[in-house]
Amino acid sequence: MRFMLSAILAVSLGVSATASLAAETKPEAKPADAEDYAKDFKPFPEAKTVKQTAVIGGASVSYNATVGSLPIKDERGKVIGEVVYTAYTVPGAAASRPVTFAFNGGPGASSVYLNMGAIGPKTVAFGTQGDAPSDPAVLRDNANSWLDFTDLVFIDPIGTGFSRSREDAEKSKKDFFTADADIHYLSRVIYDWLLANHRLTSSKYLVGESYGGYRLPRLAYYLQTELGVGISGMTLVSPYLDPPAIGADDALSPLPWMINLPAMAAGQFEREGKALSDSVMQPVEDYTRTQFVADFLAGPMDKAATDRLSAKVAEYTGLDPALVRRMDGRVDIATYLREVHRDQGKIGSVYDSNFTAYDPFPAKATPDYNDPLLTTLIAPTTSAMVDFVTRQVGWDVDGRYNALSYEVNAAWDWDNSDTPVTDLRKAVATDPKMVVNIVHGWDDLSCPYFGSRLIVMQMPSFGVQDRVKLRMYPGGHMFYTRSDSGADLRRDIMASYASKG
Repeated sequence: MRFMLSAILAVSLGVSATASLAAETKPEAKPADAEDYAKDFKPFPEAKTVKQTAVIGGASVSYNATVGSLPIKDERGKVIGEVVYTAYTVPGAAASRPVTFAFNGGPGASSVYLNMGAIGPKTVAFGTQGDAPSDPAVLRDNANSWLDFTDLVFIDPIGTGFSRSREDAEKSKKDFFTADADIHYLSRVIYDWLLANHRLTSSKYLVGESYGGYRLPRLAYYLQTELGVGISGMTLVSPYLDPPAIGADDALSPLPWMINLPAMAAGQFEREGKALSDSVMQPVEDYTRTQFVADFLAGPMDKAATDRLSAKVAEYTGLDPALVRRMDGRVDIATYLREVHRDQGKIGSVYDSNFTAYDPFPAKATPDYNDPLLTTLIAPTTSAMVDFVTRQVGWDVDGRYNALSYEVNAAWDWDNSDTPVTDLRKAVATDPKMVVNIVHGWDDLSCPYFGSRLIVMQMPSFGVQDRVKLRMYPGGHMFYTRSDSGADLRRDIMASYASKG
């Protein structure tokens, strides 16, 4: 999940003035070291395992569910943080079974969304129109889980879930909350889990959603080249692959507008009752790559080009043609999400434009609301995960569980690291047997699918047709919450794993 959307989410991600003032008035305070901070934490319990069963793909699967933690150490061997993981393994077949490591995004999201929404053996309802924060957080078997064909390890980065830093804010940011440091310590977590569980000879896969998709290519390449761990394949779910291309609402480049338009059109087609598919979306994509670019670059001074552009954008989005023309055909995401549902007094979600809630201030000239999907999924996922960890598994922890940490998101430093597209190319070129799947929901405006389409179209063949496969499914950012889309995803990824033999 990616939630760096301040223009849409009414959430402050800034540093508090109170904290800044406190820092200024106590300059003589000596920073605490790792041992001092460790005194404030109750030790995590030893890893705990319970036996469970679930019906997956029509068959009963017996497995071990384990919750535990792995220490993060600095160069002197001091523990500076602890990463909590949830592992599902089928006993008796470890040598022959693949193992898949799963990450969500944010930055600042725990792995609960892939775990209990997409591919784990149990699931809780969220992400469907009509869901509410007060709905019972009851787990049920996940028929679309991947556990029947791969063991699963869900990793919560520092500051998410129960995972925690043992350092002060400044050191934590340096060691955990930069794009580069994130890759280094999480790669070591993967290595340490494999080592502790004697799984270094297993086939190893990665799956990541949103900013987790940003992580994956970099993790794979770092594991390949620095830690000596080969990755058999990656599944990038609604990935945030090329941040500069997404750009801003006033972007001079046509790229951000191109990337958003097909997802807006997909939402309109769905409202019209059309079943989304490659053939339905092809005319939109063809237009976006050709005439749209020409008319956009002609600029508003060219009245004929702007009239033509505005009319086509209004047709594809379902918005009032007069409104679109006033905007010179350049419709930003926030305007689209509010205006397309205005006659109902509702607003759409950036994660799925057809997931709606009532606009709390419909008369305001500017939007003032929290994203309707983001705010409904935190309660059920948090309650379900904490109950699973503490009651069902019996891992006795008393800290707060952060399904989404806005503090981590606010502290994040992108540090000008290479884009993941660079490492994706390098990782695939390094390993000719690696399989890569990029999967999206048609309606997602947080990480629109067309951005990945343009990226894949620019890639070399690497000697094999479709080395990097791109697939789209009905739904939005978390399209897997739609049972049919989740089933199709499971089918496609299971076939991809099977192709590795």
